[in-house]
Amino acid sequence: MSVHTYPGYADAKPDLVARLRKVEGQVRGIEKMVETDRYCIDVLTQIAAARTALDRVATKILSGHVNHCVRDALASGDEAAAAEKSRELLKAVERYARTR
Repeated sequence: MSVHTYPGYADAKPDLVARLRKVEGQVRGIEKMVETDRYCIDVLTQIAAARTALDRVATKILSGHVNHCVRDALASGDEAAAAEKSRELLKAVERYARTR
């Protein structure tokens, strides 16, 4: 059962899209660095920057999920919806933690 009708990040969508486009540009830049045999440490530095940028996007989306989807499910009084959103949240955090 879904308590909401739009994603929790909907209000931040323009900013998220802009950030993702910036990350896309960073990744293309890293590709060119590899193609042109740039120094290893310089490439790794840029990869770290791109990962950090993606982490910021993920954090913003996770925040939207907690502050919208999970909050609304808990406030609805629907125990099944609250349990479902809580499970989703824990799975998302576990997935994110495994990538670290």
